[in-house]
Amino acid sequence: QVQLVESGGGLVQAGGSLRLSCAASGRTFSSASMAWFRQAPGKEREFVAARSWSTGGTYYADSVKGRFTISRDNAKNTVYLQMNSLKPEDTAVYYCAAGYYPATYTRQAEYTYWGQGTQVTVSS
Repeated sequence: QVQLVESGGGLVQAGGSLRLSCAASGRTFSSASMAWFRQAPGKEREFVAARSWSTGGTYYADSVKGRFTISRDNAKNTVYLQMNSLKPEDTAVYYCAAGYYPATYTRQAEYTYWGQGTQVTVSS
């Protein structure tokens, strides 16, 4: 069992930065691959970024590549999403997710545990 709690969301102007945190608890967190998804009003939840537990490899949606960075601190049981050069279209609720041996890293169904989400609003 893994519990996930996101924090760090807020209101920021376009071009600004935010760092989201996802604090995890549970014995099996250390072997879980982690990801961030987001859901904008009226839209489907979409993949943002992921980090493989086994290889340390990272994966990003094209829309955030070069602006967002996913990282992990196992000592603190925390996953981060550094978001730079934010745009109004990044406005969404951001969710942290944990899964085991995902095949593509980009599909919601590959992740077993989810946080409650944190709101990010980017003003123009």
